[in-house]
Amino acid sequence: MKRSISVIIPNFNGKKLLEEYLPYTIRAMEKASVDYEIIVVDDSSKDDSIIFLEKNYPGVRVIINPANKGFSYACNRGMYAAKKELLFFLNSDVMLDEHYFEGLWKYFEKEDTFGVMGKILEMNSEKIEVAARSLNHIGFKFKTNKLFYQRGGKEYTPTAFLSGANALIDAEKIRTLGGFDEIFSPYYSEDLDLGLRAWRVGWKCYYDHSSTCYHRGSYTTKTQCKKTQVKQIYFRNRFVVHAIHLDGHYLKLWFVQVLLFEVIPKLLMGKHWYLNSYISFLKQSEAIKDSKKRLTYLMKERNSSISLFDLKRRVDKDLSQKKLVWL
Repeated sequence: MKRSISVIIPNFNGKKLLEEYLPYTIRAMEKASVDYEIIVVDDSSKDDSIIFLEKNYPGVRVIINPANKGFSYACNRGMYAAKKELLFFLNSDVMLDEHYFEGLWKYFEKEDTFGVMGKILEMNSEKIEVAARSLNHIGFKFKTNKLFYQRGGKEYTPTAFLSGANALIDAEKIRTLGGFDEIFSPYYSEDLDLGLRAWRVGWKCYYDHSSTCYHRGSYTTKTQCKKTQVKQIYFRNRFVVHAIHLDGHYLKLWFVQVLLFEVIPKLLMGKHWYLNSYISFLKQSEAIKDSKKRLTYLMKERNSSISLFDLKRRVDKDLSQKKLVWL
């Protein structure tokens, strides 16, 4: 059964991207033949994004943030303003295939579905940039850097998390989680954290290989952020993910592992920016405690006690019965 969709597009100085890719989004929505709305959340752009939308797309709802507060905040503003059953979080630099939604309705027939995403190809290419992601760990450090898809694609394919670039999510469920955690602002790892929270409270995230879109690739961060700054934020937020989702002695052992095998070696190599990432992470200790409390409350409310290690075992068991292609 088809559901109504609110398309939420965070925008920051992305007039050229909206001009180029918004027509493809509208075409895909019209092809889906569903009740839909498009919401662009402008994160204090300095270009003519808003003027462009008002002139050329008066039917698009525009929400203007008075200050730039990052990806999570923008997505959450769109989430709370949205009026439809499903929320489609879409990057402004993503071009949708017109048939993108055709194979996605079946996932929401399952009561425990949190969301689903399709594959992301590099622009003007058949190279897969994003597919399903597995959850792996070395010691107490978790990674989601291995991509895969199911051969044949008839069965449901679980994924560790949904990319924030093209995630179709149950509106009620994401609101229950409180949306994207704004501790990760301005960007990176907020979608990983959201997916892990969904799994840990008892919902599931899926990947559909038949749904296709194309990604231009890190337009905003590449054009408007310094490389070192981007790296510092990326690693800081990876630390934050672990601190939120590891508990007890697992968390303590993770701290030891990070200090001995990452922070100290990188300092000896002269990579002082890594220490800055770690210090920035430590300064977020109170916010991290708050995030952990909210997650613990939701897990208890839903009688769930799934750890990251439990999640890996469950998903691995499911995948062991499937024919997978690793990328």
